[in-house]
Amino acid sequence: MSGVSQRIESMAESATMAITAKARALRAAGHDVIGYGAGEPDFPTPEPIVAAARAAAADPAMHKYTPAPGLPALREAVAAKTLRDSGYEVEPSQVIVTNGGKQGVYTGIHCLVDPGDEVLLPAPYWVTYPAVVELAGGTTIPIETDEGSGFKVTVDELEAAYTPRTKLLIFVSPSNPTGAVYTAAEVAEIGRWAVDRGVWVLTDEIYEHLVYGGASFSSLPVEVPELADQCVIVNGVAKTYAMTGWRVGWMIGPGHVIAGATKLQGHLTSNVSNIAQAGTIAAVSGPLDDVHMMREAFDRRRGIMHRMLNETRGIDCIEPLGAFYCFASVRGALGRRVGDALPATALELADVCIDQAGVAFVPGEAFGAPGYARFSYALGDEDLVTGLTRLQGLLGAA
Repeated sequence: MSGVSQRIESMAESATMAITAKARALRAAGHDVIGYGAGEPDFPTPEPIVAAARAAAADPAMHKYTPAPGLPALREAVAAKTLRDSGYEVEPSQVIVTNGGKQGVYTGIHCLVDPGDEVLLPAPYWVTYPAVVELAGGTTIPIETDEGSGFKVTVDELEAAYTPRTKLLIFVSPSNPTGAVYTAAEVAEIGRWAVDRGVWVLTDEIYEHLVYGGASFSSLPVEVPELADQCVIVNGVAKTYAMTGWRVGWMIGPGHVIAGATKLQGHLTSNVSNIAQAGTIAAVSGPLDDVHMMREAFDRRRGIMHRMLNETRGIDCIEPLGAFYCFASVRGALGRRVGDALPATALELADVCIDQAGVAFVPGEAFGAPGYARFSYALGDEDLVTGLTRLQGLLGAA
């Protein structure tokens, strides 16, 4: 008997964290590994944010417990930032500050989902969503999408998956892992469907600033204001401001949901680090110059990666319009000799590539999409090209 609860035993390890850990372990052992796994900007956190945190660390008032839902100044700043960036007006009391966007996802799902509830989840999906739904006792209902739709779900597909037990839709645009971005019209159509069906929506807006080309970000409760009373927004500073290690996110929702989230957080973590919260006030209240600079770099890398992946034998990749991932089909590389191996799945191909070429990526099985792979272009230009050149050397040029 292990003593570990069944719900934890049945939970899969985060694939993105696992592949990143394997790449780091190989580097520590002296191997030259280039990782396309974690969605983590390679830039340092902008200096004004760091300076604000330094000042907070020297302030004795910041050495004490603070309110569980977040510093009042940060909740006010998040509300102001939300109005500035997406046009959605909320009260500070509708904001709870969480330990990263990931805790916002966890808290939001646990506040909304009861055992037996069904949660609609377009696939490919971020690895954490179904894991948290299962922990809450809900049932994930994946809705498969593919390249033909640009990896975007339609209202007809949502309607086909709907049952009287449907409680929640998890909606993400821009998308991790696919880079899909829904148009304002598509967002509005989905929002109106949710209102008509009485379905709650948890919308993850963590990549709101990372859109490219002619794509633009649209927020569900802005496009469909009547959805506001049944919508929860999750966001944070990790991706936009290169603050993954600071662990600050937030959840926005109706007052009674935020009250429930505050109760949960009061028992789970209490307040988020005051030092990190102070840095976040500077981030969301400051100018977006550094954000634009990073986005320009990601856009350049997006073009390079998209081209080089499509120049690699067995790989086919549509152009991503948001976030910082290419989601590529690797089915053409399966079932044939790769180095001294014969991979039959994307999972097996990932092991072959990291072992034989020193290239790490996340196989599509982690995202509910066998035969695909996610490559992050949130890494330096030189490493990006070097790793993809190695991949072409192993798989061959198209």
